[in-house]
Amino acid sequence: MESSYIYHITTAAGWEQAQIEGAYVAESLAIEGFIHCSTKEQVPGVLERYFKGQSNLVKLTIEKSKVTSPLIFELAGSINEVFPHIHGPIDLDSVISVEII
Repeated sequence: MESSYIYHITTAAGWEQAQIEGAYVAESLAIEGFIHCSTKEQVPGVLERYFKGQSNLVKLTIEKSKVTSPLIFELAGSINEVFPHIHGPIDLDSVISVEII
């Protein structure tokens, strides 16, 4: 059964900024055209590859049905896995929980 949720790792400061601005926007949106997300099973690998040794991180749990920007599952060729990408800002309403990690 497919999960109703996807996940995004960011800094606590990044999440605080989103609350001020009314939506979450990662740097990757301007650079790559989307915000990187993961399935639950992909989160440990993402943490290991991209966030090793970093602190002040949070994991956003995002309800897919509440995302208003285009959500597309796309192949990440570097590791040959399909990841969820949000092609626009993440509405705060779609974030159902924030976990400090």
